[in-house]
Amino acid sequence: MEINYYKEEDIMHIVISKGPERGSAEINPNITLELDENREIIGIEILEASKFIRDSILESAQAKLMNMDYKFASS
Repeated sequence: MEINYYKEEDIMHIVISKGPERGSAEINPNITLELDENREIIGIEILEASKFIRDSILESAQAKLMNMDYKFASS
């Protein structure tokens, strides 16, 4: 796997496997999957990557903290 980040454009491109791209599928306005001839994912393009990563980490951390609060409250 290879990860490239283009700071000026704030785009992250993840190469999962090498090969020609034969199609793509937009899974949300900022994330596009690159597909090969068998419709297998060979790459992922993330626009506004810094915001996406920040939000993903914050959501994950918030969920963990909420779970921890519940455990402390029920002890």
